[in-house]
Amino acid sequence: MKHILIVDDDVHIGNLLQEVLEREGYRVSRAYSGTEALLLLGSCTPDMVLLDLMLPGLSGEELLPRIGQIPVIVLSAKADTADKVGLLLGGAVDYVTKPFDLDELLARIQVHLRDRSGLPGQKTLRYRGLVLDADTHTAQAGGRQVRLTRTEYAILRLLLCNPTQVLPKSLMLDRISEDTPDCTDSSLKMHVSNLRKKLRELDARYSVEAVWGIGFRLSVESEAQGE
Repeated sequence: MKHILIVDDDVHIGNLLQEVLEREGYRVSRAYSGTEALLLLGSCTPDMVLLDLMLPGLSGEELLPRIGQIPVIVLSAKADTADKVGLLLGGAVDYVTKPFDLDELLARIQVHLRDRSGLPGQKTLRYRGLVLDADTHTAQAGGRQVRLTRTEYAILRLLLCNPTQVLPKSLMLDRISEDTPDCTDSSLKMHVSNLRKKLRELDARYSVEAVWGIGFRLSVESEAQGE
C-alpha cells in the first residue's frame, strides 16, 4: 500500500484529500505545519508528499529542499509562472493550482508513483500507445516506428517520464545535459521541432506542445490535434 503524506494546515482540504486517497487504497498521514512534517519525515518515508506552501512554522518553500528524494506535488493557490518554475526547479515533481480537480490530482499521483517505482532500468517506456525503445532509440506507435537522434531520444524520454507536466526549458537542459552535451538553450527549440515532426509522421495524435513562458510538454490525442 502506497503511503502519502498530506502537508496542509487547511483542515477541510486535508480531510477531503484523506477521504479520497484512502478510498483509492492509499495509506495517508497528515501534518499541519512544515515543522510537524519535518518531524514526521524523520521517522517515516512516505512514497509521496502533497505539499501546501502557506504553512505555519516552516513554509512549503523552506520544507521542499529538506524532503529529499521523495516525490513532492505542490498544491497551492499561487498561480504565477515564476512560482511554478521555481518550485519545479527546486525539486517538486508537479505543481497543481488550487482549487483543483480531484480526478486530475489522482491521475497525477498515479503517474508519478508509477514513474518512481517502474522506470529505473527499464528498456522500454510506454504512454498511451507511444513506445520508446532505449536500445534502438526508436519511437513506435500503431505498428510504425521512427528513429530518433540521441538528443531527440533524451528529450522524448524525459517527456514520457513526466507525461502530465510542463517541463521548464532550463530543467530539461539540466536533465539531458549528461547524455546530450551538444544541446544548448539556443538549439533546444530546433531539437524539439524535429522531434515534433517525427512524432506527427509516426501518429498525428502525438506532439510536443510549447507552453509560452515555461517550456514543453507531451500532448496526446485531442490536445495534439489542436496545435
